Amino acid sequence: MFKEAAEMLVGEPLFPVETDGSADDKVGRVLVIACGALAREIVAIREKNRLDHLDITCLPAKLHNTPDKIPEEVRRTILKNADTYSDILVAYGDCGTGGLLDRVLEETGTRRIEGAHCYAFFTGIDEFDQMEDDQLGTFYLTDFLARHFQTMVIEPLGLDWHPHLRDMYFAHYTRVLYLAQTDDPALEDAARRAADRLGLPFEMRRTGYGLLKPFLGKGPAD
Repeated sequence: MFKEAAEMLVGEPLFPVETDGSADDKVGRVLVIACGALAREIVAIREKNRLDHLDITCLPAKLHNTPDKIPEEVRRTILKNADTYSDILVAYGDCGTGGLLDRVLEETGTRRIEGAHCYAFFTGIDEFDQMEDDQLGTFYLTDFLARHFQTMVIEPLGLDWHPHLRDMYFAHYTRVLYLAQTDDPALEDAARRAADRLGLPFEMRRTGYGLLKPFLGKGPAD
């Protein structure tokens, strides 16, 4: 399943609608346009809650390295699929787009999950704000980042080739906080190793899927 998600073309649904071209075919069908970092979580919620009316398409998680590209990629995917679905949900926070993603959603009549980023909607908006107030300088991990720490953090920062940069990049961080979506000892171990690699204290909080489940559970009329 996740091999499929990784290999699907950008904008192509993972669970495509079977249609004979009738306008009635799209009634009740919902497309979720998601960051690739949320693919496992969204598929798990879909299957566990039998949300068979949901289709999913993922944009590459590496877009977070160039957040200015996210709004136009989302716009293109919305326009490509608008005639096939009765509703489209966007599983992105603002994600560093400076409000530009929200402008795209306003123009296209779509909506996204609440929050600035996945850390906030996994923990809950108020809870995340409180954590930030309680301790600045937190480096956050999710299940996805724990699983892909090498390719999403170490390699983009060049720490394999220039390990001395670690202290420069993380001089003002005070801890690694792993926000765990699942109870997976292997991922917890990976998160602990990530904290060790950054030379930071490790903490963990189990969040589950946070606001993602109620967001996906909303229908077009909600």
